[in-house]
Amino acid sequence: MNISVIGTGYVGLITAITFAKKGHKVICVDISAERVDAINHAKPPFFEPGLDEYLRDLVGAHSLWATSNTEEAVNNSDMTFICVGTPHLPDGSQDLTYVTKCAKDIGAALKTKDGYHLVVVKSTVEPGTTKLTVLPLLCEAAGKEEGKEFSCAHNPEFLREGTALADSFNPDRIIMGVLDDSSRELLLDLYSNFECPKLVVDTNTSEMIKYASNAFLATKISFANEMANICQKLGVDVAEMFKGVTMDHRINPHFFNAGCGFGGSCFPKDISALIHVAKNQGVQTPLMNSVMSVNDVQPLKCLELAKTSGELSGKSVAVLGLAFKPGTDDVRETRALPLIQALLKEGAKVTGYDPQAIENFKKLLPEASVEYTDDAYVAITGKDIAFVQCDWNEIRLLEPKKIKELMKTPVVIDGRRTFDPKIMEGHGITYKAIGLGK
Repeated sequence: MNISVIGTGYVGLITAITFAKKGHKVICVDISAERVDAINHAKPPFFEPGLDEYLRDLVGAHSLWATSNTEEAVNNSDMTFICVGTPHLPDGSQDLTYVTKCAKDIGAALKTKDGYHLVVVKSTVEPGTTKLTVLPLLCEAAGKEEGKEFSCAHNPEFLREGTALADSFNPDRIIMGVLDDSSRELLLDLYSNFECPKLVVDTNTSEMIKYASNAFLATKISFANEMANICQKLGVDVAEMFKGVTMDHRINPHFFNAGCGFGGSCFPKDISALIHVAKNQGVQTPLMNSVMSVNDVQPLKCLELAKTSGELSGKSVAVLGLAFKPGTDDVRETRALPLIQALLKEGAKVTGYDPQAIENFKKLLPEASVEYTDDAYVAITGKDIAFVQCDWNEIRLLEPKKIKELMKTPVVIDGRRTFDPKIMEGHGITYKAIGLGK
């Protein structure tokens, strides 16, 4: 097929690469001329492992290219995927500005286009958006009746930044929210060579599946963190506790890693939106509210552990990992931000380390007196305390012997349970972690 993808962020570009690699011709669309130029020169606009190699191969083979012209892309494709951002507003609801603009632009292009066209919303949107917002805008702008010359569908993504390409090529499942038989058949054909379970539902259900999935995963993280906070007071190692808990075949062991909380572009935004949707329907969400509350305070648990070794004022500290997770330069909702803000408020002198995310993080704290380095050993040299916020492999591979030698007073506060406590303590390092019980 000929496919156009509007939006070249994580979801859009990964989606485009996946379809191109599967043998389709893909046109990427973005309003940023700089991003379009970068893609056409096979230069990734963000960091994701393996992205540069795939982009180079596909652009070189003329299987994928980019433009800023939506009309050109739509008129030269059979199917258009909407993959633009849906940031949350102060009240927790979604900002659909980019989605609605896409719908209007696509509709305008469809007005003069011959042949059937399918518009697929891949952006995460509140239940009802595809059918009640996107579809009417398409119909109005195109001046055509839905179902005959075009249709609309929803196809959520379940990508994890850092492993997005692997997730896209080998998904756990594919969800297709459709409005009619034509869109159903087209999507089934598109995904026919993907070996995974496939579920076809209506668009409202498809949109809700995405929210429920992220809400459940976030709930597991906050549950693990709340258990860790209890274990800490009782002298119980939360990691050992969860080994026993997850021996029950009903309890999947993934996502029970206690630490300083979740961040990123999905969980905080999507849970806020789900709470807003529920509120509009008159439904209370005490569980989701608690998930967010636990996550908000979790980074400060690292400070509590540090203060057991003395006050932080005047201390020189390193924060290892500025991205919200390893394998990405994304700093959206990173737990490093509230942690560093709290450290600065306490009067600590902060050095931040990250192999990829320094420039993006600087935009979050443009005026803060934080030093930065892309060398982890340089970051900890002469420091009183090292906080682990993101468990990059570069951090996992730090040698305890060198940590001991380089730090002024070797105290490590591990917000991601990155190191083996016995090994660290065996090298004379004061090691503390959320839920360790010490």
